[in-house]
Amino acid sequence: MGGTLRTCLDRALTFAGATLAAVYAPGVGTRELRLVDTSGSASSGSAPPERLPLSGDSPAARAFRTDHPLWLTAETPLGALPLGIQGSRLGCLLVLGSSADGFEVEQRRFLERYADAVAALLPPGADPPMPTPLLAPALRSLRVGSFVLSPDTGLIEADDTLLELVGITPDDFDGKVDTLLAHALPEDMHALMSVLEPTTDAFGRRDLEFRVRGPTGEMRWLSLSCRAEPGAGDGPQQVLGVVTATPVLRRGGDDVSRIQWLTAALDDAATVRDVGRVVVAALREPLAADHVALAALQDDRVMVTALDPPQPSAWPDVWRTEWRTEWPDASLRALPTLQAALRDGRMDLWPAGTVLEAGLAGIGAGGLAVLPLPAKGQVAGVCMVGWDRPHEFVPEERSLLTATAALVGQALKRAHAHDAEQELATMLQRSLLPRRLPELPGGTAVARYLPARRGLQVGGDWYDVIALSEDRVALVIGDVQGHSAGAATIMGQMRTAVRAYATEGHPPDVVVSHANRLLVGMETDLFATCCYAELDLEEGNILFVRAGHLAPLLRLPDGSTEEVEVAGGPPLGILAEADFPMTAVELAPGTVLALVTDGLVEAADLPLDEGMRRTRVALAAADPADPGKMADELLGDAGRREDDVALLLLRYDGMKTRPIRAGWMVWRLPDAVMHARRFTARTLRRWKVQEAADAVLLVVSELVTNALVHTQGPVRLDLVLRGDRVRVSVSDSSPRAPAKPVIVDWEATGGRGLLLVEAMSDAFGSVPVAGGKQVWSEIAVPEGVL
Repeated sequence: MGGTLRTCLDRALTFAGATLAAVYAPGVGTRELRLVDTSGSASSGSAPPERLPLSGDSPAARAFRTDHPLWLTAETPLGALPLGIQGSRLGCLLVLGSSADGFEVEQRRFLERYADAVAALLPPGADPPMPTPLLAPALRSLRVGSFVLSPDTGLIEADDTLLELVGITPDDFDGKVDTLLAHALPEDMHALMSVLEPTTDAFGRRDLEFRVRGPTGEMRWLSLSCRAEPGAGDGPQQVLGVVTATPVLRRGGDDVSRIQWLTAALDDAATVRDVGRVVVAALREPLAADHVALAALQDDRVMVTALDPPQPSAWPDVWRTEWRTEWPDASLRALPTLQAALRDGRMDLWPAGTVLEAGLAGIGAGGLAVLPLPAKGQVAGVCMVGWDRPHEFVPEERSLLTATAALVGQALKRAHAHDAEQELATMLQRSLLPRRLPELPGGTAVARYLPARRGLQVGGDWYDVIALSEDRVALVIGDVQGHSAGAATIMGQMRTAVRAYATEGHPPDVVVSHANRLLVGMETDLFATCCYAELDLEEGNILFVRAGHLAPLLRLPDGSTEEVEVAGGPPLGILAEADFPMTAVELAPGTVLALVTDGLVEAADLPLDEGMRRTRVALAAADPADPGKMADELLGDAGRREDDVALLLLRYDGMKTRPIRAGWMVWRLPDAVMHARRFTARTLRRWKVQEAADAVLLVVSELVTNALVHTQGPVRLDLVLRGDRVRVSVSDSSPRAPAKPVIVDWEATGGRGLLLVEAMSDAFGSVPVAGGKQVWSEIAVPEGVL
């Protein structure tokens, strides 16, 4: 992957403004300089002379005699730098410039350091063997790396020195620029991307600084200089550049580049935590500080938001006693020196030896900088930078600290507002989604929700699991268009409506149709998608209804996956009279059902088909034994995404105890109750639970009588034996729930039946069903019967 040393040298010289470099050394017993090594070529195409008389007027000879560098600006700029160590004259480095304006200040500094590196390789004394080559090894000793990047392909040719600076071994480098970027700090990615993806009007030279994290976790600053060369068409063909350790190409005294970086980084810092990370990166290493603390002011307390180092032992004892959460908070009354500094609103620099109160002792024994952070005429917080060893505050540092305080104050104020907004959004989202999912007798349901990565962290994605009965459950997932409080409000209304229609006992297509008409009637501009499923936990039969939503996914017991072909209707809220057909599917025990929203499978850089394919692959690879872990693996990266994500999984296990059922249609005849009792007695004998017959028969008599007397239409009696309980259910066509009498005395002639049923039952209630209601009672079978 890496280029040869000579290629690396040519690239480095190009960015130092030189087209040719030549090393001359004096010959023994002669009065001349002899050419020892050269690289590059002169603009005229002529090679540098092999010999130069020491007494001549050539720039190389003059620099050698005077022991001072010469910088000449003519038609071809030229630099002559003497080579020597500790007063000995060893030769001269001659460089030809590429620009008529001559060498820039930074280029001259680099070439001077380069000359020192070349001199270190020259042997002292008389007539020693002259090592060759010189120029390329000297460059390597300066740790200057070079690269050639193709933006169209993302491939980069990087030399071994550059890989070493970044922290990658040549064997681990695959030639992709993403591999190098993975070692850069996230805060510097914005600046790097402007270099790696140049526009057509950015073909000039670019210089910037960035940070990388080494293999052992250490952070180092690197300087990058590059130039984009135009190719065919409108796009750049390649980007040429060099990377050095920061001391090689030093920053200017005004530190403009660092302030520019800080401005860009704070602009991308959305949260208070993000601002803290940027402040630590901007101050601790550049200032060689030992402690950096960032705190916000709330009333009369200092609320710490960032500490580096983060260990409690690195901070004063007073802080540690207040360490109740992730970061401490302390009263300003306990820090009078700090309180006075914040009241004045001016930066205070306390040198080594300054006596500080206990609340500040230990932060900066060698020097402490206290920076009030102004924002909109107020002090939003404070930043403290401390040194353990005696530190001298130079003017450049004062300028950097002053500029940093102004930028951080505004960013901290903005971040606090953002965090408060997000906290409210999170509370709203949590209030609209289920707090917990019900336990199911024949399966396990889990759900996950991730808010959007940007913008208001509240969206329209929702999910729900609705226990319709002991053996039937409804699962629903949906997505309201947009990310706003309005979308969240509609989401809450739709979730409530779907749950209400489902618990009324309507079939899936009717539930979705009712929800659609409700949304159309709201006269909102928003629409919603939805996938509704009703599962019979006993039989494994499931009915799907899809309204513009993604199709459900199944992981079969053998580990294969499939996308269920569910007949779909339009999104909710589009057409009032839309049809929503049902699709029936049978589930075998061990099958996992996955319902997802588009935030999981679709993004700007992820097509929907590819996203669904990846989700199916992850679904097949996950272990269904732990549905919670399975859901986490489907989500992949837990970081926030472009869109919010809802995920609902159900592992269908089948009912461990299959109920036994029997039903009877009650005809409206004078002896209808008698026939219902006889049917019940025959059924209990067949089930061999006659010991429960007295209580069951009494309940059947009362419930059937109540339905015949107080309702019209058909009446049905259902008996279910599940485990050690008999369930009696009587359905009728009246939606009105039976009412127990408020007052019952010796003169009352009715209303005692329900009180009697409740007394004889272990559980009793009434639920709405399609076309009416169902009154039910559960009676325990005496021990020893089954």
